[in-house]
Amino acid sequence: MIKIENTSKSYNGKQAVKQLSLSVAEGEIYGLLGPNGAGKSTTLNMLLGFLIPDTGATLLNGINTSTEAKEAREITGYIPENVNLYSYLTGIENLYYFCRLAGKNYSTEELSDILSACGLQKDSHHKKTGAYSKGMRQKVGIAIAYAKKAKVYLLDEPASGLDPLASNELSSLLKKLAEEGAAVLMASHDIFRVRETCSRIGILKNGILVKEMNTSGVTANELENIYLDYMQG
Repeated sequence: MIKIENTSKSYNGKQAVKQLSLSVAEGEIYGLLGPNGAGKSTTLNMLLGFLIPDTGATLLNGINTSTEAKEAREITGYIPENVNLYSYLTGIENLYYFCRLAGKNYSTEELSDILSACGLQKDSHHKKTGAYSKGMRQKVGIAIAYAKKAKVYLLDEPASGLDPLASNELSSLLKKLAEEGAAVLMASHDIFRVRETCSRIGILKNGILVKEMNTSGVTANELENIYLDYMQG
């Protein structure tokens, strides 16, 4: 469903991603783990069609994101680290607006149910998002992606600003999406959240995929030690 094939990308002569190859199947959650500057966001931006690889190809459900970016985005839900909402609209109004942009039409009750499923307290649904905390805005962003009913979900530090309960709710939601057949790629430096959420993990360092593993074969402490060994090595 998600395929990155021998892909490289450079900025001003410096390679951000180097010959990266990975795949994420339907029903799988893949955690791309690495520090800031490892190439995680560059990878996501190529999959979103915002950047064109220097070499290789990025594909979503067989659609080349460089040459058919619009078609690829139609099947993609994206959750950025910092969600931008219209501050003069309420949470439910923002969700309605972005759903309509994606061609989805929900009743007010359905929109409220989606926000609740994504962890936003019901008494906040009709408040203007200009008064929201970062975590509350993040939950609306998650709801926008969830409501799209996409085949592919791309997430860039999705738990940023979320409290432990909301982070756990996010993990449960992503697992639900995977069970429904979606392919999920989550870029993060949160070792614990990646271990708790993902079925496979890749460690990215200086744009190079240095390690892949199944989460079933590693504890959170073991993953932390493996990660630190690569980062310090």
